[in-house]
Formats: sequence, C-alpha cells, structure tokens
Amino acid sequence: MRHPKPLPSALVGRPFSVAEALREGASPGRLRARDLDAPFPGVRTVARGESSFVERVRAVAPRLRDGDAVSHLAALALVGADAIGGRSAVVDVCSRAPLARMRARGVRGHQITEGSVRIGAVAGVPAVHPVDAWCQLASDHSVRELVIVGDALVRRQNPIADREELRRAAAQWSGRRGAKRLREAEALVRQGTDSPRETRLRLDAAGHGLPEPEVNHPVYDETGRLVAILDLAYPEYRVGLEYDGDHHRTDDGQYYRDIERLDALARLGWRHIRVTREHRGIRLSLVLSRVSDALLDRGWRPG
Repeated sequence: MRHPKPLPSALVGRPFSVAEALREGASPGRLRARDLDAPFPGVRTVARGESSFVERVRAVAPRLRDGDAVSHLAALALVGADAIGGRSAVVDVCSRAPLARMRARGVRGHQITEGSVRIGAVAGVPAVHPVDAWCQLASDHSVRELVIVGDALVRRQNPIADREELRRAAAQWSGRRGAKRLREAEALVRQGTDSPRETRLRLDAAGHGLPEPEVNHPVYDETGRLVAILDLAYPEYRVGLEYDGDHHRTDDGQYYRDIERLDALARLGWRHIRVTREHRGIRLSLVLSRVSDALLDRGWRPG
C-alpha cells in the first residue's frame, strides 16, 4: 500500500484550509487522501478517528473570516468549561455585522452587533469571552444547564471568572432572549466546585426538598489537621457526600487512604454517603433518601 506524501511542514499539527494547503504546495489529490478528514467544507485535519468537540471547534478556525469568532458552547469548550457538552456536535460561530452569518455544514451561524460581546482569542482561535458565551447559552438552555456551566466558570481549580463577574454579566444581559433564566441561574451558581457532577448532585438535592449543601467543605480534627475536603456537606448536621471515581476503586494507595479518611470522619461524628456515576434515576433517588434520613436523624426538619 502506498503511503501518502508528507504534508508541507507549515501544515503539520494543526487544521488548515484547502486554499492554504494548495498555496503551500500540496496537490488536490493529496488533500483527498484517506489520512485527512474534512470536518468542515474547505478544511482538512489529520484523521484520528472520531474527534472530540473541542477538536471540532479548533478545526473551524481556518474558515473564520475577519469579524468571525466561535461562540456559545464552542467558546466555552476552548477553556474547558463546556460542562454540558454532548448535546450537539454543531459549532456556533458569531459574525459581527455587517458581515453575514456563516453558513456551512456543521456550523450554526449568528450575527452580532459591535460591542455586544467581548471577543478575544484562545490558542489562536478567535472566541467570545467565556462569561459572555455563558450568557449566550441563555437563549436556548435551561436554568439547570446554565448553573452547571456557571459553576464550571468559577470552579475551585483554575477558575475562569468569579461570582461578581457572572452577576454583572447577567444584569447587563437584561432585555435579551433568556435574560430571566440567566439571572435565575446566576443566583444558583456556587464558587469552588470541582466537577459538573457535584453541581448536578447539589441541584438534585435541592430538587429532592433537601437543604442546600456546602461545596468542598474542609473537615479538621481536634488538633487542627485537615482530615478531608467533602464534595458536598451539611456541617451543622455532620453529613457529607462524596463522588467516588474509578480511581478510588482501582488505585490501591487511594483505596487505603480512603479507609483512613472515612475512619477519621466517623470518629469526628460525620455520616459519610458515597455517590458514584451509577447513581442515576431511581438509584439517585435512593441516595438522596439516605441523605434525607441522615439529616432527619441529626435533627433537621423540612420547611
């Protein structure tokens, strides 16, 4: 089997347009070779099987004109805040008037006015500012989804924004489609989460009629030593919830550290409830019922 001729060095390791490839000396036949994908009309990338959403977002860059920028969930994907990813493989692109909205397979085009959103660049890709991209989602996303993305923006590690930035942005979005949902969501965003799963569990607890748990609550022993940072906690009642990933099961060191930590929590009077990714639907309801029972045992009363 004949191997395709190497690509010009200027094209290696990134998406490129067909026009650019031809200028660099690639032949039309080379651009039809099976080792290249065409994620968008007029764009080529090295074939790697099924691409991730953020790879698709980066791949649209060669099609962007002066005045275009990726937006909505696509802009959030570039900074790792597309916490509700998977709804669509379509990449949103906004175009500054009078530039016409982009029309291409796999792209959803929008037209914006000058100054309506902030535009910068992430790793060379023109993109709407992440906080403004969060606001853009309000036009067709639920309050719950907006809270999940909002939490991702103000996450504990490497936060992209803070609560005050979200509050100002939601207030300034007044009069636009979804503004009411955005304000409702902003009020429910909590700083310092570690994952979208924690946010979903926090919202599920509220939907189950439980009080709102604190996020990433530190627990210290009587000597002041940090025993644990609980994903979600009710400190007043000493009830804590934690998500267990696969590494808690498969990593021996983590497994034994977990045992020591749980023993320490028990000595301090904490009720510890574990949640896994398998807890969905009826199973999630059963877990939340356990949380409710634990809170009731500790003196909490609904209402």
